[in-house]
Amino acid sequence: MTLMVDVSTPARRTDRLRPRTWAVVLAACVGQFLVVLDVSVVNVALPSMRTDLGLSAAGLQWVLNAYSIAFAGFMLLGGRAADLYGRKRMFLVGLGLFTAASLAGGLAQEGWQLLAARAAQGLGAAVLAPATLTLLTAAVPEGPARTRAIGTWMAVGAGGGAAGGLIGGVLTDTLSWRWVLLINVPIGVLVAIGAALWLAEGRAGERSRIDLLGAVLVTAGLATTAYGIVQTEESGWTTTATLAPLLGGLALLALFVLVEARTAKPLMPLRVLGARPVASANVAMFVIGSATFSMWYFMTLYAQNVLHYSALEAGLALMPTSVAIVAGSKCAPHLMARTGAKNLALTGTAMTAVGFGWQSTMTAGGSYLTAVCLPGVLMMAGSGLAATPLASLATAGAAPGESGLVSGLVNTSRTMGGALGLAILSTVAAARTGASTGAVELTAGYALAFRTAGWVLLGGLLLMALWLPRHRPVKH
Repeated sequence: MTLMVDVSTPARRTDRLRPRTWAVVLAACVGQFLVVLDVSVVNVALPSMRTDLGLSAAGLQWVLNAYSIAFAGFMLLGGRAADLYGRKRMFLVGLGLFTAASLAGGLAQEGWQLLAARAAQGLGAAVLAPATLTLLTAAVPEGPARTRAIGTWMAVGAGGGAAGGLIGGVLTDTLSWRWVLLINVPIGVLVAIGAALWLAEGRAGERSRIDLLGAVLVTAGLATTAYGIVQTEESGWTTTATLAPLLGGLALLALFVLVEARTAKPLMPLRVLGARPVASANVAMFVIGSATFSMWYFMTLYAQNVLHYSALEAGLALMPTSVAIVAGSKCAPHLMARTGAKNLALTGTAMTAVGFGWQSTMTAGGSYLTAVCLPGVLMMAGSGLAATPLASLATAGAAPGESGLVSGLVNTSRTMGGALGLAILSTVAAARTGASTGAVELTAGYALAFRTAGWVLLGGLLLMALWLPRHRPVKH
């Protein structure tokens, strides 16, 4: 008889874990690693994807946005489904969909097939990601053991984002761009087999209806709005091709708000946003995400299209930037205890804005140190410093029992902001570059995108200074 780890109820408090319980930790960590990895691993493969599948410049950004919009739009639904329908079941469903979509994307022969696969990957990730943490916290006892397990889970997630560029570069250069997606398949199959054998089912609540309509409306609204923004590049702002999706997307988002206000069990209870700390922190995270998410996209294109780095060289070139965001995130709790959450959020955002301003001075003949490394480190270290205090402010303003929901909202706000920000900034860059493919023109377009993002961050900085509540530093 196979020994299974029960994840239906929290285990008793203890400082030591049975070896088999670490199987749950391993499954949760690998699932989280795959989800975070696939946000960044495709960046260095984008030029190869465009050449092989004939993607347009506008289509190229949808390789990222198809994943991020589906991920953000369905993340809260995925977390609710794990509670209601079983953590193991939803973990396997999410992992299965993610793995199958990775296979489909790796085998894609047309651009639309790749984009459809990336959207399916995002949906799978939205189901998988919340289930990884609920599996871990249900299986590992409260106390030092759980603290160590969650620390491992967070470190693995950060490592997935940091390693994405390097792994993508190695796979693209040594095999092909297809392997940045196909690599998920054997890993996903092995983890699914292990989870099916080792985990027992469990759920946190009685089965009830979940807000599928809300998830579909917010995802469709974001995607349609982003498509309308991208259309301005070819059609301008006043044509039907632009106005129809823009107005349609805004109408879908307005309908989403109406549904959330009236449904008994909303995906995003609007009353949660009535608290000033929650609302201000989510808006701030949306603004920061709208600027910083695009950084990886433009830096990768600049490194390969202008500086003529290979995919592996581009991945290596961005490693200090990846390490910087991890370092900023790790330092933030200690600094927050000294300065306070609001002050650290403002400082981190200001650093990020300075980094974007520096990056906007890039030239076609720029050096690695001053045109890639140092401004990138400044941008991402500041972003890492700002994210933790914003999440802390949001959860501090949550009602008892709603900290998990608010944490999910913060992550959703950042990802949604990133998706719409990439659509806008790509359009800004394309408008400056025009039809030219020369290094000087491409650099001018990328520089304008960074400059625009810098101004967005400065606007966000002013908003945060006026709106974020001030909390006293935690004294040790």
